[in-house]
Amino acid sequence: MMATFHQLRRLKPTTALIALIIFILNNLQSIHATTTTTKMAASATTNQANNPQSCTNPTKFDFLNDLRSKYPHQPVFLQAVEEMALSIEPLFSDPVNGNFYKKAFLYLTEPERTISFHVPWMDDQGVQHVNRGWRVEFSSALGPYKGGLRFHPTVDDGILKFLGFEQIFKNSLTGLPLGGGKGGSDFNPKGKSEGEIRRFCESFMTELCRYIDASTDVPAGDIGVGGREIGYMYGTYKRLANKHGEGVLTGKSPLFGGIHLRPEATGFGTVYMAQHAIEDKLKRSLEGARCAVSGSGNVAQFASKMLIQLGAKVVCVSDSNGVLVFEEGMTNSDLEQIILAKTVERARLSALETRVSGKYIPDHSPWTLPTLNVDFAFPCATQNEIDGKGANLLIQKGAMGVFEGANLPVTTEGQEVLRAHRDVLYIPGK
Repeated sequence: MMATFHQLRRLKPTTALIALIIFILNNLQSIHATTTTTKMAASATTNQANNPQSCTNPTKFDFLNDLRSKYPHQPVFLQAVEEMALSIEPLFSDPVNGNFYKKAFLYLTEPERTISFHVPWMDDQGVQHVNRGWRVEFSSALGPYKGGLRFHPTVDDGILKFLGFEQIFKNSLTGLPLGGGKGGSDFNPKGKSEGEIRRFCESFMTELCRYIDASTDVPAGDIGVGGREIGYMYGTYKRLANKHGEGVLTGKSPLFGGIHLRPEATGFGTVYMAQHAIEDKLKRSLEGARCAVSGSGNVAQFASKMLIQLGAKVVCVSDSNGVLVFEEGMTNSDLEQIILAKTVERARLSALETRVSGKYIPDHSPWTLPTLNVDFAFPCATQNEIDGKGANLLIQKGAMGVFEGANLPVTTEGQEVLRAHRDVLYIPGK
């Protein structure tokens, strides 16, 4: 259908997405009409935000019923699959190739390989601990697997399958020959010392290194995995492989092979996307606009930085314990303190109230504060953080747009609310 990726990139975004799906599906080596059913042990999800009660629609896309029956314990993965199916629904209705596209899509929903392993490590008191580690290598149809590593207590194989599945399509839209994958561990970096994190990263890479290579699988960072963790893991890989300079991990420091602007890319890109949409559709700029940003990690930090540079008022950032609210807008000095706290001190936002101009509100997210007026929302924290109630609250407060910086930050119910209001700009992250 398409000769080159350069032709694809000249298409409009919606057309490009549909065309790219066709490109991927038509380049698969084989399509199996039947699948082998694998019974998997049900795993409990520890975070309600990661396990929405109603994230799938069993009456839509009957050809996904087999997938639903195999993975009822992975609701976020099923949610991601159904949302992608909804995006390319016209393909499934094609009178000639509709059944082929359904089978090809099902082919993509099963990872080519799922690797699981234990990660033993020792704390500062000499006590031994064991965490679980995974690498889900989803699709290499276009190139080597590519996707981040997440260290968070809510991580399990279902969460990583959702992230890896979305990574296939996000990577393909870059025009680069990259497949999709994701990995991580249920290790919780919060409250751990520098030595404990280093020992965990070394143990994790000791096992992972046998499965990754610049031409096979190239991990990166994600929640809980920043430049420090990437550095520890790359150092371990270098010692074990006796190789230096290989692009086996991205997100490294420029001092040993990384590239400049890599940390800024996602946050800056989210704001650039919003800026163009707002100027084109709303005929206004971001200057003076009240922008709510969730999260306080890499994406949130650089989204906030670019918003401030464009003259917007960043009215909040958040972490899992609460929200830091800046009614008059965050200053550059405030942002510097947040970056220092998160990247060097590893502190919670609650510890910053005396160092910044904002007010800390515990046990809330930016989407549950009824009195925080917002023009534009930038969810940059984690999956399913804006539910139907949160989306309705944004609408009631007059929000004009929602721009996703995180992976799947809006639940199915929240998306239905946003799409029902055609005057509200909603740009998903994929």
